[in-house]
Amino acid sequence: MMLSKDPICYETYQETAEWLLSRTKHRPKVAIICGSGLGMLAEALVNQETFKYSDVPNFPQSTVQGHAGQLVFGELKGKACVCMQGRFHMFEGYPLVKVTFPIRVFRLLGVEVLIVTNAAGSIADGYNPGDIMIIKDHINMPGFAGQNPLCGPNDERFGTRFPCLSDAYDRDLGKLALDISRELDCSNCVHEGVYCMLGGPSFETVAEARLLHKFGVDAVGMSTVPEVTVARHCGLRVFGLTLITNKVTKEYDCNEVVDHEAVLSIGKMRAGMLQSLVTELVACMELNTGC
Repeated sequence: MMLSKDPICYETYQETAEWLLSRTKHRPKVAIICGSGLGMLAEALVNQETFKYSDVPNFPQSTVQGHAGQLVFGELKGKACVCMQGRFHMFEGYPLVKVTFPIRVFRLLGVEVLIVTNAAGSIADGYNPGDIMIIKDHINMPGFAGQNPLCGPNDERFGTRFPCLSDAYDRDLGKLALDISRELDCSNCVHEGVYCMLGGPSFETVAEARLLHKFGVDAVGMSTVPEVTVARHCGLRVFGLTLITNKVTKEYDCNEVVDHEAVLSIGKMRAGMLQSLVTELVACMELNTGC
């Protein structure tokens, strides 16, 4: 599929938002994107209403194992939320305007905060599989080559032509998450670090891993950055969480091989901790609505 930069008009986002609002009683203020193997985050929602992506007008379809492909509306600690059980990726052949389509729909639903989660490999020497990384910043490798979801005509109803991303990840939410990890007695495996997105779907070569290490990258994956970019463009606060599923090989004599099954397995192992961290974060965060 050609990675087209053809824009999606405002009315298309509006059509999808209105379709959802007419079919659910929930009015979400928090949106959560569940990464590979992390769909269990939606299980904590109460009073759930679920919509398959295939039933939602204009929505892309998720094709990756570990991504259920549905929107789950509900309440978490008294706050109205919507969860994406499955995201979309460049490597599936989708243009970035489609990868990020749900984000602007969420904005029109009234969402104020986007929580993004992903599974990634560790570049940092001190990280281990099963660790959790709070994303403090990112490097957009596809963006270096002109693959940015904001390319093309800009609609001022969503945001400015040239958004600032030096504050892409909300610092107050990051600090709150660190405090919560200490309260949950899991701070020994929680870090703050820099996430880097590559296009995928192949994993990194040794030379690429060494280069990313020199760049100051702590974890590398194949998602998240496009959604964060569009979320900040349209004024959402963003919190990012990475589950470290493997160590990225930086030595030629290493025989370890990563595969997607291992990624999903680590997700199951850390399900409880991730769910607790996200649940408490949502409970403690302040929203403009005063919820």
